[in-house]
Amino acid sequence: MRIAVLSDVHGNLTALEAVLGEVAEEGFDLVVSGGDVVAGPMPRECLELLAGLGERIRWVMGNADREVVAALDGARSGDPGDPAQRAAHFAAARLDRSHRDLLASFAPTVAVDDVLVCHGTPRSDVEIVTPRIDPGRLAEIVDGVSEPVVVGGHVHLQFLQRSGAVQWVNAGSVGMPYEGAPGAYWLALTSEAPDLRRTLYDTDAAATAIRATGYVDAEDVVAAITGAVSREEALDAFSPLPGAGAG
Repeated sequence: MRIAVLSDVHGNLTALEAVLGEVAEEGFDLVVSGGDVVAGPMPRECLELLAGLGERIRWVMGNADREVVAALDGARSGDPGDPAQRAAHFAAARLDRSHRDLLASFAPTVAVDDVLVCHGTPRSDVEIVTPRIDPGRLAEIVDGVSEPVVVGGHVHLQFLQRSGAVQWVNAGSVGMPYEGAPGAYWLALTSEAPDLRRTLYDTDAAATAIRATGYVDAEDVVAAITGAVSREEALDAFSPLPGAGAG
């Protein structure tokens, strides 16, 4: 089975359309959404576009998806000045009950064809794995996982790591990558080795569309999609966070 893993769309419709165009052109059998679909400038459009795949999509719950469900349920937790909370409430204001129920149905992990897809790690949607992770900590994270390949997201960076018999792959971010180069980043899984993909698209047009939504953190998304956020900047930002385990 040919599987496309699309993680961290974050409401960037133009990027998602570009990736799904390649997915359709190459005839992938299944799309797995790796979480964090709607927290961003165009939440309804992105969720409905993916939902249109019907039985050809499986859904993983991301931490931002979970926060949007909480916002739709009327929860007001956390610092209202926190960008994550702003994104959650922006999305919630643009979604209805049917969208909420779809988001709430997302699974913590999805296993398909000897691959386990998660958002942060198999045990937490907020746990951080980066290329700087201590090998011992990665071994602890994958201990007990039966699949030979684990695919994560959450940190918006593509990379490969190995821990014993388990290959860890981060799919990167479709809609808000921290790669230092423009594009939409995703993962192709076939009978060959995991293939880290980058799809180029019109980021100028995307920036215009994102700004037009009135999304309060639009410039953060624009900086990411145009390559203004480097990998090293992102890694340095993640390293001090609790549980990051960076060396």
